[in-house]
Amino acid sequence: MKDNIASLICGIIFGIGLIISGMTNPEKVLGFLSVTHNWDASLILVMFGAIFITAPMFYLLSKKSTSLLDSKITLPKIKHIDKKLLLGSVLFGIGWGLVGLCPGPAISSIALFEPITIIFIISMVLGILFNRYI
Repeated sequence: MKDNIASLICGIIFGIGLIISGMTNPEKVLGFLSVTHNWDASLILVMFGAIFITAPMFYLLSKKSTSLLDSKITLPKIKHIDKKLLLGSVLFGIGWGLVGLCPGPAISSIALFEPITIIFIISMVLGILFNRYI
């Protein structure tokens, strides 16, 4: 139960951070991704903030076998780059560049009831289900 509560609290904090940073605003994200036309570099600060917090945590957690809540820590074992990883990365990047949303911010922005977000999430779920059958 404490794992679920901790996950909920972390998810809420993450969602609030995405909203405050502007990552749930597709126009802002597209402005960041468009380096040739009216580039909005403000999301670089979001990226640096995420790296600043995440990198030391990955380093520290890679040395531990359990979390603070005594849950087993499992890090990815695969170290090589294969075709599936490259294809998935390309498709993710294309989708992000076309719409300006990725899964985390899209889920956080459900509360805003933007039609583009609802369409994106339905498409994302259909893509996940489609992938399971391939």
